[in-house]
Amino acid sequence: MLRRSNYKQNEKSENVIHVGLLDIDRQSHTVTADGHVIKLTAREFEILYLLAKHRGRVYSSEEIFERVWNEPGEGSNQTVMVHISSLRDKLEMAMPGEKVIQTVWGVGYKIEK
Repeated sequence: MLRRSNYKQNEKSENVIHVGLLDIDRQSHTVTADGHVIKLTAREFEILYLLAKHRGRVYSSEEIFERVWNEPGEGSNQTVMVHISSLRDKLEMAMPGEKVIQTVWGVGYKIEK
């Protein structure tokens, strides 16, 4: 019985990515900062999850668009920039002073923490 209990706990923790104060739960599609829910659109969630899952890796706007929208990313720079901006605003409201998503000028975006 203990073994099953531990298995379910490990299974849940594998679905949650921790980035600083953020908990990103893939299964429930929720993001919390220090226990408070941050309401994100589906696209914002997918962008955040992608960057958090591959911390340190820089994704270009085209790569983000291709992975999140599942369409060719050519000419998608403005769309991704708008979503990143909105996502940053929501994260900043929940965690003032915290910079979660970094811009690598001329290359793309990443989460380092």
